Amino acid sequence: TNPGFVVRITQAGLDYAHQQGITILEKELAQLKLPDILGDVRVMRVGKVHYKLSRLRLRNFHLPYSRISPVPNVGLQVSISNAFAELDGDWRVKVLFIRDHGSFDLKVENIYIKTNLRLGSDASGKPTVSTSDCSTRISKVRVLFSGKLGWLYNFFHGAIESRFRKILESKVCDSVAESVHNDLQTYIRTLPVTAKIDARTGIDYSFVAPPSATVQSLDAGLKGEFYSLENHSTVPFSPLPLSFPSDHDNMVYFGASSYFFNTAGFAYHTAGALVFEITDAVIPKDVDFHLNTSIFSAFIPQLEQMYPNMPMKLRLSTPTAPFLNIGPGGISLKPVVDVQAYAILPNSSLTPLFLLSLVRNVSAVIDVRSGHIVGSLDVGRIKLSLKDSAVGTFQVRMLQSIMNIFASDILLPRLNARLDKGFPLPLPDRIQLSNTLVRFHQNFLLLGADVHFQPQ
Repeated sequence: TNPGFVVRITQAGLDYAHQQGITILEKELAQLKLPDILGDVRVMRVGKVHYKLSRLRLRNFHLPYSRISPVPNVGLQVSISNAFAELDGDWRVKVLFIRDHGSFDLKVENIYIKTNLRLGSDASGKPTVSTSDCSTRISKVRVLFSGKLGWLYNFFHGAIESRFRKILESKVCDSVAESVHNDLQTYIRTLPVTAKIDARTGIDYSFVAPPSATVQSLDAGLKGEFYSLENHSTVPFSPLPLSFPSDHDNMVYFGASSYFFNTAGFAYHTAGALVFEITDAVIPKDVDFHLNTSIFSAFIPQLEQMYPNMPMKLRLSTPTAPFLNIGPGGISLKPVVDVQAYAILPNSSLTPLFLLSLVRNVSAVIDVRSGHIVGSLDVGRIKLSLKDSAVGTFQVRMLQSIMNIFASDILLPRLNARLDKGFPLPLPDRIQLSNTLVRFHQNFLLLGADVHFQPQ
């Protein structure tokens, strides 16, 4: 299934996310719980030495050099080098009749960690992440004992350092896996796969396939489909493949296809939201006329005879869902609107007068604001035709100017007020966008941005 919406995270975006993750991982590693170490070692001319190291406390764990890379068919690979840690604890020694105890400091240097992050999606379309092929290598461990029997410690510190190395190598990968599960997995699942827009519609951002890694980026294909909350009908058209450009200057890119926008028109039409009623009460005060049969009698003389000086209502609706086109020059559409005119009788009932078909060229301006796609419409000249009339025939071109006023001064501001609220982009919690760009390509809109993560 082709996605209706594509998200691309570039190497710059991965590097930024990696910085945030490494900060969290450092804190997790600094809280490692290490077990007590007990053992015996035979020392020549001394005999068996029994030792115990307890109350092991990590003071810090630093990850100064690390890198994240997309790996095709794998996901992401995180490599950490030259990490180091410091810890301390208490020790006890028993040899023959001699007992001693004290404290020690331990420094672990040249820690190398490599792990793969396997990316996927679950049955609900939410992203998933897990670790695989984690390995840790520690090349240097130094134990410094405090106490009176320094000559004795030299005989078995090598065994202790080896035990420390094995324990830490095992514990580090466990801690990485736990941090990925508890922190990263929990966070990425804040990405909304469905977003309610208003009382009638929502957006489906579920993953259509697991994210795929290329040499330069991580791409995620999302369904990108608007739907009616009351009537989740199957969309009668399919998304086309997107020829995503090789832009990599920003941290993240969003590809919103024409399918994405056209499902919005289909959803709103299905939900009955593309119906607008105009009465005299909604006409702006600065428009110098009233919506009644008298104003139309100048163009339809018989109207004043049949329904003299009666208020009117115009009901504007779309017989079919509006369909737009996206190309390098921008967004354009030519919606068809039916305009049913009614006379409001003294008993408040409605009687139909005439039905017009209104066709108009419309262009759209798109922007990104506060994590939302926002827009506004601009309209060209109206083309009218008469579909039905209960008041006889008349020249519809005579109504051109008055219909322009209704469309431009009443209908268009309503539509633009809704578009100005925008539609949410698929963003996890606490992400803000900056340095946004908007570019038009064949069949899709490209939005680029840098991201800023706001910690809790």
